[in-house]
Amino acid sequence: MSLWKTITRKEDPHVYESKDGHLVRSLRVRDFLALGVGTIVSTSIFTLPGEVAAMHTGPAVAISFLVAAVVAGLVAFAYAEMAAAMPFAGSAYSWINVVFGEFFGWIAGWALLAEYFIALAFVGSGLSANFRALIAPMGLKLPASLSNAFGTDGGVVDLVSVIVIALVALLISRGVSRAARVENILVVLKVFAVLLFIVVGLFAIKATNYVPFVPKYHETANGPFGGWQGIYAGVSMIFLSYIGFDSIAANSAEAVNPQKTMPRGILGSLAIAVILFVAVSLVLVGMLPYQKYANSAEPVGLALRAAGHGGVAVVVQSIAVVGMFTALIGMSMAGSRLIYSFGRDGMLPKWLGKLDKNQRPNRALWTLTIVGILVGAFFPFSFLSQLISAGTLIAFMFVSLGIYALRKREGKDIADPSFKVPFYPVLPALGFLASLFVSIGLDYDAKLYAGIWFVLGLIIYFAYGMRHSYLNKREADGHE
Repeated sequence: MSLWKTITRKEDPHVYESKDGHLVRSLRVRDFLALGVGTIVSTSIFTLPGEVAAMHTGPAVAISFLVAAVVAGLVAFAYAEMAAAMPFAGSAYSWINVVFGEFFGWIAGWALLAEYFIALAFVGSGLSANFRALIAPMGLKLPASLSNAFGTDGGVVDLVSVIVIALVALLISRGVSRAARVENILVVLKVFAVLLFIVVGLFAIKATNYVPFVPKYHETANGPFGGWQGIYAGVSMIFLSYIGFDSIAANSAEAVNPQKTMPRGILGSLAIAVILFVAVSLVLVGMLPYQKYANSAEPVGLALRAAGHGGVAVVVQSIAVVGMFTALIGMSMAGSRLIYSFGRDGMLPKWLGKLDKNQRPNRALWTLTIVGILVGAFFPFSFLSQLISAGTLIAFMFVSLGIYALRKREGKDIADPSFKVPFYPVLPALGFLASLFVSIGLDYDAKLYAGIWFVLGLIIYFAYGMRHSYLNKREADGHE
């Protein structure tokens, strides 16, 4: 068999239906809205608006959030149709396996795996930093060896990060419906904290802080500042905020009535997140001159204290720390379902695709958790954060193009979903081009690390996955 025929062999969607049929369908629209909002509105809403304003955009940071939201929104329509038509564990990996073939599915899934490993470590270290800042005024301080990643500022291990990632895995291992209940409560709390900041901050806005809204363009040590160039640089930084809707799609095999649940969960959570992000960024740059947010890890707290609301700052930051658990739950649930899918298909060792006696993919969950802890323990986050956007944008491009292949098969061997991407065939092409536009704006390091990750993925596929996959076994047995 030729190499091209091997790498483009497609999985039968009915095989995924029967393999994933053992997973318990217990998640409803409210659970997916909480999962999406909890993952999208994570650490970044309390940190990124100030950072991007100071580095690239000035007061125009809200425009960067809107442009990034438009790009994410175009892709979200494609995700919604795919998830409604094929509610399988593993999201983009499983879909692309069905519509384009095994190799392309592996590339899309491998890209997403980088996102989940690194995002887990990112949110864990972000939660740790905020928690330590919160307890410092009480005179409680962890030694440097237990506060930072190995080899960073005298660090050996970030103890708080390790503990919270392990606790979240323990919660999910007891069942997604229990994890979803915790997620729903925490998301309500977190949205309350965001709204509290917006309402209090509105009364501290000075109109002069918005002038000029788009500063004049010039180059800085951080890259472009001001003008459309600064706004574009801001979009590339901000985009990682919106990638959380993949975490909804990855759990679609556990959705009640996925035809309706998935589109509402994906598009609804993105809409809520956009409104919150734009409101926070407008209030933040209105409260203080954007230059004050340079090198601040907690701009929301800084702005509230400067406006004389120290008590509100403590409340908002306390809820923010607790609220970061929502992102950890979302990332752990989605990442473990992706690893389970790899094992289910024989692309990685098969024991990863086995369910426990309660029909839960806990082997995959603990694998994700251990790797996430190790990534957070040994790599300073600045080294890895750019990989999140790079990997996800590759998957987004595949899913956008996948709609064309999907449409030809809907109502035949794939279910005809009740939700369809509007303005077909234009919108999927725009989703692809918009994702490509953002990926070109990523910095050199992001492209370099993504390249190294993909070379590793290619080695694993050709050395292991191609020969051990279930599709290969089926062909070898003559059941093609």
